[in-house]
Amino acid sequence: MTAKTTSDTPATLRLRQVAIDTYRENVAYLHRDCPVYRAEGFQALSKIEISSNGRNIYAVLNVVDDEKLVGVEELGVSEQAFAQLNLPADTLMRVAHAEPPRSMDSVRRKMAGERLSMEEFRGITRDIATNRYSKMEMAAFLVATGQTGLDRDEVLYLTRAMTETGERLNWDEKLVADKHCIGGIPGNRTSMLVVPIVAAHGMLIPKTSSRAITSPAGTADTMEILANVELPVTALHDLVRQHRGCLAWGGNANLAPVDDILISVERPLGIDTQSQMVASILSKKLAAGSTHLLIDIPVGPTAKVRHMREALQLRKLFEFVGDRLGLHLQVMITDGREPVGRGIGPVLEARDVMQVLENHPDAPADLRQKALRLAGRVLEFDPDIRGGQGFAIARDILDSGRALEKMCAIIAGQGKQTTQFKLGTLNVEVNAERAGTVVGIDNYLLSRIARVAGAPMDRGAGVELLKKLGNPVAKGEPIYRVYAEFPADFAFARKLIAERGSGYTIGEADELSVSDLEF
Repeated sequence: MTAKTTSDTPATLRLRQVAIDTYRENVAYLHRDCPVYRAEGFQALSKIEISSNGRNIYAVLNVVDDEKLVGVEELGVSEQAFAQLNLPADTLMRVAHAEPPRSMDSVRRKMAGERLSMEEFRGITRDIATNRYSKMEMAAFLVATGQTGLDRDEVLYLTRAMTETGERLNWDEKLVADKHCIGGIPGNRTSMLVVPIVAAHGMLIPKTSSRAITSPAGTADTMEILANVELPVTALHDLVRQHRGCLAWGGNANLAPVDDILISVERPLGIDTQSQMVASILSKKLAAGSTHLLIDIPVGPTAKVRHMREALQLRKLFEFVGDRLGLHLQVMITDGREPVGRGIGPVLEARDVMQVLENHPDAPADLRQKALRLAGRVLEFDPDIRGGQGFAIARDILDSGRALEKMCAIIAGQGKQTTQFKLGTLNVEVNAERAGTVVGIDNYLLSRIARVAGAPMDRGAGVELLKKLGNPVAKGEPIYRVYAEFPADFAFARKLIAERGSGYTIGEADELSVSDLEF
């Protein structure tokens, strides 16, 4: 077959799957000597339109010099692009320059500090959903909205626009509960306790979660230690109907898919602004069919939200957007001075969760207490439960073993994890430099140490806390232990600790601040 480039016959190339995971970005590959590449004047990193048999996608072009990867008369596409085309290899494909997405004009306006309309946000999210944006263009959008800011109406528009890009689940029930923490606190796997408690009570709580963006583990990462989290929509429906709850990754359900695409850009950039966070959380909850939602906003000197003033502003934004989306939404402002639980990283956090569910004597008391408070508030969405009674009901469900029984049923329903994940084989203890009382723990630094050590990609990497706020320590006594699987990660974590310190402040007992927040 010869590539055709005359004006009467569109240029065609044979389709070839290139086994490269480009992580939520369509990428195409042309050989530098390809006649179509030369005739059309394509440039590396330009966007092209690929079409055949009524199917078309947009992709970013990479240029190849090795015929073993892509031949001169072939069009190579990444794994994601090949799956989207859903055509057999060697199909004749047409390749053309892609028109720039019109919505980039709106992005440039936002970069200039202008306010965007509902239709402009719809245009941006539609173009992102159809892969018209490169990751560089998405980064420009994220930076523009982060730097110039979104007013509350723009956050509402972005939330609605992201919701409209995917499916929307309908559970045909008046009360569909959910709970979400804005993050920033290591450990804090309360959702994995709230769901089985609430589901055991009989309320519907289909928890779909994202993977970690800037943290050492997300709910989906930790739940994956115990069970399969990647469920097709039909299986998700059947599971929730049977067990009244789930703890699954939301990516397979096509819920607000633009959010997942933007997260893939936010993660390496470390971007997580409040306006984007609100739109991300609420678009996912709306698409998941939630009617009642509890938001947890931890506040502390090294949390995402560091001052009560900021927390109250964020609560108002959540309430404004939630109200206009028809969500019954409540916000709890909680103590974010230190990590919740003892583990930071998927394996360690899963251990904490199961110890609480099993009522193990070594279970972290702070994780248990916070989960009961949150579960109690969610239970109070039930009109048959009076305000203030939820905590006692949640405690009874946990203490009786009903929550553990429900969690085991959910794990079995999702598919019990067959891989036995273990703690990293490399570990080091970090010791107190002086005697005294733990009066401060740096959430951000502990999270960063766990991530540098390999979490969440390496499931057994992370940090195990041996001391918490208020605990007395002797000089040289271990305060936490770092786990890693690979020597390079282990060295990076030790270097970070050597350069930045342990993240613990040791002082006198009277220096410890007392939280006046919910917990």
